[in-house]
Amino acid sequence: MTSNRPYLLRAFYEWITDNKCTPYLLVDTHLKGVLVPQQHVNEDGQIVLNVSESAVMGLTMDNYAIRFNARFGGVPTDIQVPVGAIVGIYARENGQGMVFEPEETPEPPEPTPPATFKKPAKKPSLRVVK
Repeated sequence: MTSNRPYLLRAFYEWITDNKCTPYLLVDTHLKGVLVPQQHVNEDGQIVLNVSESAVMGLTMDNYAIRFNARFGGVPTDIQVPVGAIVGIYARENGQGMVFEPEETPEPPEPTPPATFKKPAKKPSLRVVK
């Protein structure tokens, strides 16, 4: 079976925002594919990201990663976090949320190669029929 983490992340995000709280993500930046501003990463290699609607633009949460654009020190920055790098999601106001066990980050499926067509054995010919 596929990982349940992306489904739980989306559910907790919705639950937190429905309750008028601010969703925060705790991210392990050591994992492959994490794109965050390194100057904001702590000495443990983690970063906390505010993913509320008022803090980010273009938030997408799919089965492989969370992507959005946010400002860090006034500079717009594209962020990408594979779901396997997310340590937890919680509400800033009360700390309620979920911490995840470490797991491997699933790789996105490979794009399917274009179909190859076989050449006809002989060249087609046309003729006029009256």
